[in-house]
Amino acid sequence: MPSSRFIVVCVLLGGIVLCWLGWRNLSPRRQREEVAVPTISKQPAVVANRTYDPAAPPADLPPQTPGENAACESNFLSSANVGGETRQSDATHGTVTINQIKLTLQLNITIWAPAGVSQHVLDHEDGHRQISEYYYQTAEKVAGRIAATYMGKQVEIAGPDLNAESNKMLQQMATDITDEYNKELNPEPTQLLYDTITDHSRNEVVVKDAVAAAIKNVTFASN
Repeated sequence: MPSSRFIVVCVLLGGIVLCWLGWRNLSPRRQREEVAVPTISKQPAVVANRTYDPAAPPADLPPQTPGENAACESNFLSSANVGGETRQSDATHGTVTINQIKLTLQLNITIWAPAGVSQHVLDHEDGHRQISEYYYQTAEKVAGRIAATYMGKQVEIAGPDLNAESNKMLQQMATDITDEYNKELNPEPTQLLYDTITDHSRNEVVVKDAVAAAIKNVTFASN
């Protein structure tokens, strides 16, 4: 029986930065009042099924190891827009207060299978899909909790071009947020355990039971 492979690709789009540089001399009280909550936009998961000819595989087919001819590719994507209010203290120094964070989350899943593959293998790959979507259910809460720790944060900047320094700092903060999100929302241990339980679809373990067992055991181990 052919085996299968799970592939996770985490894409960080942390370089999108939204910055307001009015150099307004706001009081600390006014700055605190303008701090809002993060905005999280979670797009619906998109699932595609791709059938291919093993003798002429498509160029975008994920790399596969010998003996594997089916895969579930799950792409978790996140992009962050970070906005800040800058208070200039002199020509080369200022303080940026983070007052807006917008996060967009996506999950794109592709199940790759050669023409004529057995239903058992297809069911196994669908188990990988179920695990990815299970983790994506909590993506909005995870992202919101991470972004909330950055709201209202004040960062000192210095340099001859405060506009450039502020943009650089905000860009790095956006990257840090997406890095933390992808680190915390990590289904890989569960996917690996699922493959161990099912022996990469080689045994007859019921997919539903294997998915539930993998999620339960990884969740228990992480608590």
